[in-house]
Amino acid sequence: MNIQILVVEDDEHILNATKAFLQNEGFLVDICSDGDLALEMFYEKNYHLVILDIMLPGTNGQELLKTFRTVSNAPVLMMTALTDDADQLAAFNNEADDYVTKPFSMQILVKRVEALLRRSGALQKEFRAGKLALNTESYKVLYDGAELSLTLREFEILLLLVQNRGKVVSHENLISKVWGYDYDGDEGIVHTHIKNLRSKLPDNIIKTVRGIGYSMEAVG
Repeated sequence: MNIQILVVEDDEHILNATKAFLQNEGFLVDICSDGDLALEMFYEKNYHLVILDIMLPGTNGQELLKTFRTVSNAPVLMMTALTDDADQLAAFNNEADDYVTKPFSMQILVKRVEALLRRSGALQKEFRAGKLALNTESYKVLYDGAELSLTLREFEILLLLVQNRGKVVSHENLISKVWGYDYDGDEGIVHTHIKNLRSKLPDNIIKTVRGIGYSMEAVG
């Protein structure tokens, strides 16, 4: 299982305990105790789920949630010691998927994480969009039943577009998620890979949003 989870929490005990419990369930876990660093990490990896505390040094959890929603549809679980209804309402208005109040049971937290991942489809090994099917275990891509020969980068780009159907994936987001946050090249690398992908796909299903990025068109 290659499910990537980011936990952002400034209480070291809770942070390490959460990491240990999630790793014990087979998840890959990154941890962070600072809001500003978390912002950088959002763009560095394609996280399948994020657990956010609200009260953080640097950028607070509510602002982090707003930013994360601009780059990903992945579920976000908020956790905080605050019990004020206003904080919970703000989190849900900012498109949080679930909310837990400290203190909480680690076993219950894990079950909520699993439920969110099932709901988002992150636990699935195959992603479909009409005629298109991608398998994240075998890295095989089928279009209308016929296998396509893609490079790893092409597969990762196509998967990112499929996972974000209905949203525009920016050039910057593609570069950070596929090549890494510290990639120092220009956007030309993205254009080249998109061109190669289009040449291998039977139908032109990748739409260019001029000056911004790309989106996945409806597929058959």
